[in-house]
Amino acid sequence: MVAPRPGTKIKIQSYKHNGQLHRVWENSLVLKGTESIVILANDKTKVVESDGRTWITREPAICYFHSKHWFNIIGMLRDDGIYYYCNISSPFVYDEEALKYIDYDLDVKIYPDMTYDLLDEDEYEEHSKLMNYPRVLDRILHNNMDYLLRWVRQKKGPFSPDFVDGWYERYLTYR
Repeated sequence: MVAPRPGTKIKIQSYKHNGQLHRVWENSLVLKGTESIVILANDKTKVVESDGRTWITREPAICYFHSKHWFNIIGMLRDDGIYYYCNISSPFVYDEEALKYIDYDLDVKIYPDMTYDLLDEDEYEEHSKLMNYPRVLDRILHNNMDYLLRWVRQKKGPFSPDFVDGWYERYLTYR
């Protein structure tokens, strides 16, 4: 797999299990790009939904993708601290068009004090039946949810105290 080059802008495309395009983030700046880890930054970025609606992100964000983990992590820098939004998803792939992953609905919202809410469990159940998620996929996704929550509790990876701030400082050098 080819890796995106730091300093370039790329699209992020999320899909659903059935292959339908779900959402596209237009311009994210690559801060780190390897075959296994991609770290991106964006701020006031245009997002296009599958139905054509668009919106603009409100704050700077650092996005973490891994080729082996079934989740991705977005750290949003707000006035009162860093909020995280985590998608339970397929590992990413990157081609010349975009960084791509399958969104499996389950999400975790993490607050600056590291408390969290599990989101969209009903949507996951609905899509699981509608798109016939295999039982092994359900196990993989729930195991990765447990793994992600361990990272949160241990303040590991993108949840470590200086991760988002450090990558945001790097992002500012490109502006």
